[in-house]
Amino acid sequence: MIRYAATLLFAYSAVVLGSSEEMHRVNGSLSVDPGQQVGDVSTVNGSITVGSRARVDGAETVNGSIRLDAGAAARAVETVNGSITIAEDGTVTEGVEAVNGKVRLARGARVGGALENVNGEFRIEGAFVGGGIRTMNGDIHVGTGSRVEGGIHVEKTQGRNWPWQGREDPPRITIESGAVVTGPLRFEREVDLYVGEGVTLGPVSGVEPRRHALP
Repeated sequence: MIRYAATLLFAYSAVVLGSSEEMHRVNGSLSVDPGQQVGDVSTVNGSITVGSRARVDGAETVNGSIRLDAGAAARAVETVNGSITIAEDGTVTEGVEAVNGKVRLARGARVGGALENVNGEFRIEGAFVGGGIRTMNGDIHVGTGSRVEGGIHVEKTQGRNWPWQGREDPPRITIESGAVVTGPLRFEREVDLYVGEGVTLGPVSGVEPRRHALP
């Protein structure tokens, strides 16, 4: 899922490279100034912040969070251990990937590809996702005014000895009234599915979810 940046970045020094095209670091966080346009931004141990209305190609870290401020844009966003936040009107043209971390899309944010993680909550708050949502242990909250195309896929865990098995209780999938989810809902493990009034779902397959109505 994640291209581990460490295998590539140990050849770099521990400071930002002089090139204006890309920003790389091994230890430490990186910030892209508001309105700036650069290529790839990557670090191993540190967080990444892309300022408002800035543009980057890829934003990638191993141990750290990633944040796109209001109106910022990236081609793809990836982390292993850390959260990902796409602020108001932020755009990711391809996918958003994490292993262990919360993923939040604020109102007006748009992701052209998929949202993927193993452990951590998804919160879509009036945002658009074009490639579906895929997780193993994560809760999913699709808020009013959101649109998720490509469905939802909750994968089964890989056995008790697998280090990312995580929680044993069912993930909670919440789809509020006024949200739209198109495409299939595939559940390979038990989930608690909470659905708001008036929400129409696509075909549901796999383990039958326990369905609850939102108050």
